[in-house]
Amino acid sequence: MHLRPPSVDHGFASFLWAILFFLILWLGMLAVGVGQATAFFLSMIAAALIFLFVRVQGQEQLGPPFRRRRG
Repeated sequence: MHLRPPSVDHGFASFLWAILFFLILWLGMLAVGVGQATAFFLSMIAAALIFLFVRVQGQEQLGPPFRRRRG
């Protein structure tokens, strides 16, 4: 029996990364005393940029399989 993780669309994975980092940034800013509105606004901007970055740059490009030389 061969188990492997389920296939997840790259856009959905990018969205999950953005949500994760939004929460980390938002809670972190609130913990250090940044105002609620400022923390939310900056975290939303960062989450949007993270989503775009992961969406554009995060997908692995698969190449042809590696072939060994004989000899």
